[in-house]
Amino acid sequence: MTVTSIALARPAPYKVTGRRVLRSEWAKFWSLRSSWITLAVAVFLLVLFGTIASYTYSAGATAGGPPGRSSGESDAVSLALTGVTFASLAVGVLGVLLSAGEYSTGMIRSTLTAVPRRLPVLWAKAAVLGPIALVLATLGALAAFGLGSPGLDGEKISLSLGDDGVLRSLAGAGLYLGLVAVFGVALGVLLRNSAGAIASLVGILLILPGLASLLPDSWYDTLSPYFPSNAGQAVYALHQSSDALSPGAGIAVFAGWVALTLAGAAYRLARTDV
Repeated sequence: MTVTSIALARPAPYKVTGRRVLRSEWAKFWSLRSSWITLAVAVFLLVLFGTIASYTYSAGATAGGPPGRSSGESDAVSLALTGVTFASLAVGVLGVLLSAGEYSTGMIRSTLTAVPRRLPVLWAKAAVLGPIALVLATLGALAAFGLGSPGLDGEKISLSLGDDGVLRSLAGAGLYLGLVAVFGVALGVLLRNSAGAIASLVGILLILPGLASLLPDSWYDTLSPYFPSNAGQAVYALHQSSDALSPGAGIAVFAGWVALTLAGAAYRLARTDV
């Protein structure tokens, strides 16, 4: 056998591609039992609290919303989406565990040895979890609305899917939760510590609006709509209050927060040792 034939018989060297990294993260995600459980809990909370809120509604009640912000009068959509806050914590924590969990177990070294360019790992994790959370959360929002609608029969706030803005709001809730999942992934890579990233997630989404209410009124009125959770609420609110962002502006602001965190995570992942 000649040297040329030996060279031709050698297998082609393994090449790392974005598609292969994505498939790897997809397999890694679904192989973890915690992924299934956390996603199921998120959808369950979304459906459960939305259904309960619809069946226990009484005229004059107000819908729940992020701390430090008035949510206005209840409507069928806001009742159905009562569980969004709880679901956002579940999908956000899942995002943190998906990324920061590898640092706590040391698996990140094997991952980055297989993918030396590093950044495709971050993009793949976000690309796997974000769409999954978006689809399941949208289905959960639709289920919460559908199951809760019979409990509002005869009420003035009763709505159907065909009414103006209803589908947009339910789809907006799914989009918001999908972005929260990506936000969790970014925080996990940025902070590299599960407990710290989860604490930051809770603080940014839930505690920050409440603390901001301590600011002078003029400052609070100006800054409040741009906080992540408040901008996110504008995405899925059926009726906007006078001081809230429009749905389009809300998604742009919240996506900007997510993109900024992703940029910080990408910089640290590329520039610092694991």
